[in-house]
Amino acid sequence: MSRSHKEGGVLGLFDDPVRLLEAVRKLRSRGLTEFEVFSPYAVEGIEKAQGLKRSLIPFVTLVFASLGCTLGFYFQYWTSVIDWPLNVGGKPYNSWPAFVPVMFELTVLAGGLATFGALLLFARLPNTSRSALDPSITRDRFAILVSGMNPEDASNLLTTIGAREVRAIVPRGWF
Repeated sequence: MSRSHKEGGVLGLFDDPVRLLEAVRKLRSRGLTEFEVFSPYAVEGIEKAQGLKRSLIPFVTLVFASLGCTLGFYFQYWTSVIDWPLNVGGKPYNSWPAFVPVMFELTVLAGGLATFGALLLFARLPNTSRSALDPSITRDRFAILVSGMNPEDASNLLTTIGAREVRAIVPRGWF
């Protein structure tokens, strides 16, 4: 949980993603790191502009997809060679090309479920006890929440970088 969620801060509202992206770049160029960005949809390049590190979700997906593929092969190998060996049409017991469809399906299943679970875990979802900072952020506006600095200075800074509306946010347990 970030400090801005615990302490409150100053919220600057923007009307379009281009201005939001420019504002984030200006904040980072001034050395400010304690701010969060809220958007109704993904804005391309915002993570890089904000200085965020790469997500671990692709790594989780790779690990679990590989595990699903390996387990798919192992289960079929064990069944065909060790537990119940049947000679079907003179084929060898370990006929791995016949295993490929099941291996593929388990790769996709395990990778997909792990991705979904990791997304819920990393994003701390579902969010049932917290409310939005501003209802319009979930619909058509963008926001930057600045914390860790004097509210008056933060308000002036957000106004300078192009915020259409600026307001103070008092912490009240919404995050």
